[in-house]
Amino acid sequence: MNKPDFSQLNCLYINCTLKKSPAKSHTATLIQVSKNIMMNEKVTVDEIRLVDHEIASGVYPDMTEHGWREDEWPSIFKKVEKADILVIGTPIWLGEKSSMAQKLIERLYAMSGQRNEKGQYVYYGKVAGTMITGNEDGLKHAAMGILYAMQHIGYSIPPQADCGWIGKIGPGPSYGDVEWQGKQLKNPAGFDSDFTNKNITFMTYNLLHLATILKQQKGYSNYGNSIKDWQSGEQWNFENPEYR
Repeated sequence: MNKPDFSQLNCLYINCTLKKSPAKSHTATLIQVSKNIMMNEKVTVDEIRLVDHEIASGVYPDMTEHGWREDEWPSIFKKVEKADILVIGTPIWLGEKSSMAQKLIERLYAMSGQRNEKGQYVYYGKVAGTMITGNEDGLKHAAMGILYAMQHIGYSIPPQADCGWIGKIGPGPSYGDVEWQGKQLKNPAGFDSDFTNKNITFMTYNLLHLATILKQQKGYSNYGNSIKDWQSGEQWNFENPEYR
């Protein structure tokens, strides 16, 4: 088997924890497992903790033009636009992704009307996945909403594009905790979960494989999905019976 070369790829992880740095983020601990794989494959990796930045609420590219005093989203979007792969990490609260994850999706949506060099929506040719952790059920539910939103705005989703770890229902240690209620744990919580480790590994490599394919073929052909051609009517004529 020939080992693929992933060194030309760029991956951005956005951690949607509610904890500002330098507070410990269990989501960051989970993300690190995937990051280690990426870095071992010579992928250029960056990580942003969204709550550390002044991100305005809204669905416009720059909310300072809509009544907000400050909005760091335009500068963060430059990193999003550069990345071949975007991974959204979030904790679960009340069975849902965090409020920061929802804000991120809204701001990504705000930029989705922009175009790439082919005249397609700006996220065409980019790949997305999600990593989730918490102490309650809801992992698949949160992943479902995140991945639907990402494909809707133009990201490509490979197989097995989500992974995560949740502890037992109710109070208990979170991912990576080394003690609970004053007692030292035998292993950091979640680190010995074969299911979690397998899914993180498969997700990470599936993201890499799909991103490589899309990068090599320069994204998607703009035949049949060009905004410019749709607006001009060059490719479609629905008055023609063959389209009916």
